Amino acid sequence: MKDFLTPEQKETLRKQHRRERDRRVADRIKAVLLSDKGWSYRHIAEALMLDEESISQHVTDYKERAKLKPENGGSSSNLNAHQTAELLSHLELTTYLKAEEICVYVKKTYGVAYTITGMTAWLHAHEFSYKKPKGTPAKADPIKQEAFIKAYEALLATTPEEEPILFGDGVHPTMATKITYGWIKKGKDKPIATTASRTRMNLMGALNLETMQVTIGDYETLDSLAMADYMAKLRKTNPKAPKIHLILDQGSYNTSVATQKAAQDYGIVLHYLPPYSPNLNPIERLWKVMNEYVRNNHFFTSAKEFRQEIGTFFQVTWPQIAMTMTDRINDNFQRIKSLPSG
Repeated sequence: MKDFLTPEQKETLRKQHRRERDRRVADRIKAVLLSDKGWSYRHIAEALMLDEESISQHVTDYKERAKLKPENGGSSSNLNAHQTAELLSHLELTTYLKAEEICVYVKKTYGVAYTITGMTAWLHAHEFSYKKPKGTPAKADPIKQEAFIKAYEALLATTPEEEPILFGDGVHPTMATKITYGWIKKGKDKPIATTASRTRMNLMGALNLETMQVTIGDYETLDSLAMADYMAKLRKTNPKAPKIHLILDQGSYNTSVATQKAAQDYGIVLHYLPPYSPNLNPIERLWKVMNEYVRNNHFFTSAKEFRQEIGTFFQVTWPQIAMTMTDRINDNFQRIKSLPSG
């Protein structure tokens, strides 16, 4: 049935969708809004990559009970959706040496028992891997980071839906072989050809977390001139947006007078991250995914092949996998606490 939402309900749902971090709830909101526009359940299911029965249930749940949240059930042997979200956030902040320690925490906190094997499988299913922690800049300021997060949340709450909010960053992938961990048979070595080539690309990118669309510019060097060209590219990508909000770090070419002038000319509002805050820029995780798909343990036979494969990732691979990456690339920011420098 078309037009079952009031204007107030539509506006409330649109605002909630922009702020919503649970992709399942976001899909329910989209299903309700699209149904209100007259889309069939079949077309909504195709767009959201769900089944028609689920779409029908989501719309009915909202019509009858204004329900958007998934059920909080769960058996004694499994975490429910709310517990899972809490544990994921906890694991983002706390690093455990053994899966057994996580089992103890889950049992104590939620009363849910996991075997070590079961917890290991759970961790793999939620895209955790056993690896070294990443060093965090000791100069990161927790107070400034919290202030940014509050400002960002206010931006989400007050910005009209037609004004995209983008996270931008420059990246410089090199042709040199990037050796990383991988599954290798015990007692065996796995030789991988390497090259020390210094060939590299200078890319500027911006990611829209709402659509997972990425806009990439390839330049000889990243400087104010490149940024001016990139602002034009962003405007071309978002021609109807009254304003474009772009969040960047405080690198010299991001804060230059020329870059700020170009942004103003193209209707782009610049917002800056606090110093030493890569944890607050989700596009940093996109670069990691790029490396996983293109560079990790891969030998390039030529600079041409290297450039082609990087280009293919953004032009072909990323559009295919983007919506499967929302659990990894999102605005569930890692909070930095005061860290010892030693």
